[in-house]
Amino acid sequence: MQKIIANNKRVEIVEDDSPAVKPSHLLIKTMYSIISPGTELTIIENSTDKKITLGYSAMGVVEECGSDITNVKPGDLVAVYGAPYVQHSEYLLVPKTLSAKVPSNVEPKEAALAGIGAIAIHALRVANLQFGETVSVVGLGLLGQMIAKIADAAAYNVIAYDFHEERASMLQEETNIKSFSTINAMEHEIQNGTSGNGADAVLLCAGGKKSPLTAQSLEWIRNKGKVVIVGDIEPDFPRNLMFSKEAQILISRAGGPGRYDKNYEAQANDYPYGFVRWTEGRNIEEYIRLVSEKRINVSSFIKEEINFSDVSAAFDELVDKKSTTLTKVINFSK
Repeated sequence: MQKIIANNKRVEIVEDDSPAVKPSHLLIKTMYSIISPGTELTIIENSTDKKITLGYSAMGVVEECGSDITNVKPGDLVAVYGAPYVQHSEYLLVPKTLSAKVPSNVEPKEAALAGIGAIAIHALRVANLQFGETVSVVGLGLLGQMIAKIADAAAYNVIAYDFHEERASMLQEETNIKSFSTINAMEHEIQNGTSGNGADAVLLCAGGKKSPLTAQSLEWIRNKGKVVIVGDIEPDFPRNLMFSKEAQILISRAGGPGRYDKNYEAQANDYPYGFVRWTEGRNIEEYIRLVSEKRINVSSFIKEEINFSDVSAAFDELVDKKSTTLTKVINFSK
């Protein structure tokens, strides 16, 4: 089989052995996978003198089920998430805890976004918002846009910002989301929309390591408000503002409880439902539910589809952060 890797800052297609099914795992023939520019472009840049497999969000058709798999059967469509099990690869061997069955009314390309959806949902769970509270989403790449849409579906008051006007304007079609391309306009909306109290939470979805946004975010939250670090940004918060507001600084790690736990992932041992309500696997299922019930519209994310063989040029095009093309869908059937 073939898969996509980063090697010496270049994207390559290489041959690899096809996986064999094992207990508690699904063998999947990939239909679509999603490029995650924020993560994968960073991996490519850091791939000097080493080969790194790319990809973590995909969907496909079940070829074979390992023992104790009861909720899906061969021929079913499933959404899957989580490297190294999920890759830009023709075949995937995925633990049952990192998959969700795709109903017939969900487009396969929409289902391939399940990894992005799970990460977005977990970020909002970390913020621990209550019904009707105000959240500011800063940085409107693929993940920031997904978070804003899901936050709107949850009936939070959503105020979004990206300094690229093209990205900010993408959310203006969502009538409940107020989206801006200048900080002054966003600050004005936060002041007006909260009677001067400030946002209940700011989710920092921007990248770029060192950024003035970390310090500025403390100015936008209310007393005892929260800042959640979602993107690849360095936590650099001035103590005086943190102290005066007794601010909570939180970080969101991937798709939820279970991530990086070999017992949950590699061994496919789920956490007890009553003790860990929202695992990364259950967050995948929740994303699929939101799409199935038309609570969120992700069609703007999946407009550009590419052949597996054309993937190298596709990564080059995604370097343009002003573009309204947030990702590209890799089609494995062409």
